Amino acid sequence: MNPAKKPLPSIQTIVGAVGGTIIGYETSARQHLSMESQKNLFPYFQPIVGAASGTIIGYEALARQHDATGRVISAGELFCSPDIAVEQLIAWDRMVRRQALEQFSQSNYNGYLTINISAAWIDQLADFNSLPTLQMLDEFNIDRSRIIIEITESKGDLDKLVEIAEVYRQHGLKIAIDDFGAGFSQLERVMSIQPDIIKLDMQLFQSAAKGGIASDIVHLLSRLAKRTGCRIVCEGVETVEDFHFGLSCGAQFMQGYLFSPATADFKDPKHYQQQISSLRKTFLTKTLAKEAHKIQFIANIKGLIELLKKALDTEFNIDTLSASPFEGSGVLRFYLCNNEGDQISSNFNFAEGKWFEDAEQLGFNWAWRPYFYQLLSLESAKDSYRIVTSERYRDFNTDRLCKTLSLRLDDQRILLIDIAAEWI
Repeated sequence: MNPAKKPLPSIQTIVGAVGGTIIGYETSARQHLSMESQKNLFPYFQPIVGAASGTIIGYEALARQHDATGRVISAGELFCSPDIAVEQLIAWDRMVRRQALEQFSQSNYNGYLTINISAAWIDQLADFNSLPTLQMLDEFNIDRSRIIIEITESKGDLDKLVEIAEVYRQHGLKIAIDDFGAGFSQLERVMSIQPDIIKLDMQLFQSAAKGGIASDIVHLLSRLAKRTGCRIVCEGVETVEDFHFGLSCGAQFMQGYLFSPATADFKDPKHYQQQISSLRKTFLTKTLAKEAHKIQFIANIKGLIELLKKALDTEFNIDTLSASPFEGSGVLRFYLCNNEGDQISSNFNFAEGKWFEDAEQLGFNWAWRPYFYQLLSLESAKDSYRIVTSERYRDFNTDRLCKTLSLRLDDQRILLIDIAAEWI
């Protein structure tokens, strides 16, 4: 893994776990450094919990060392040192990985173990048919279906990553991609490697839990992951709000300080079950309150739709439409289209307690929008439900999250209403 990421010393700084041949060491000074550091490197294990079961479903092996005072800290700084040869770093990495697999094999734990491949180190591999990780699994008699190879960092040759991922997959291991959402390269990897598991970028996830556009991005990435059949892991879950946001994204698995930092031992799989059960209950309580608000909101919108329909059934004049029922309603605008999707009216915008007419989009065609053609499709199927709702989108004019409602007004006209939908 990328040893430079996740700078907090004891959270989730992860060492790369990669196979390959040890080429050797450089100078005698580095040889001395390697011997000293080698005595001081060891694995810790951070639990990954299942949101549905409440149990620990797996662990991630992380490299640790002792500082001058004997305190356990991340080994990330050591693995980021420009003064140490890559070959030496790979040798240390393999040593820590071997310890982790040996401890895993000797434990009574029956879940998964995630070990990490630094994409930047893949180029050092000379022979994909003789991977040290596979040899270690055989040596310790570990069921390969219980091992997840996590590919980290944005560097590394993509073709080689695809090749090594396929080798591991052929040997029964699962593949995860770390830091999903950190850059376009991650999208390329998802398309090329087709991983079993996607771990959302920790910084993006924590920012998204606070709302705003980062939240929209994470929900989009989560939908993409689910459509590709990947399971989602949220890293950096440190607060109750983080956990609840992960649930709202559909994440099956969580990892972070809310439960535990990396530790030396494996815990009972049910160690956090009561805590997770309580977290799920508070999430349900909050979500039910939101849903009740949403139901009331929708009921109000339906009432306003009836007002608009009555007004539009007569000779319509925006100046005669009362503004008071629409105050605080979430209605942003409405307009009319014909059966071909051509906009045949101005936009009638509602803001600051007043109606404003804007003819700029008169004549635009919206037949290509799902909320339009889905309505026509329902009508052709003689479906009695006549209101179609779009997915949420960010409105260009107001920068608010919106939805568009479409419904049949009469044989020739379709009414479209844009409503605020930050929480729907």
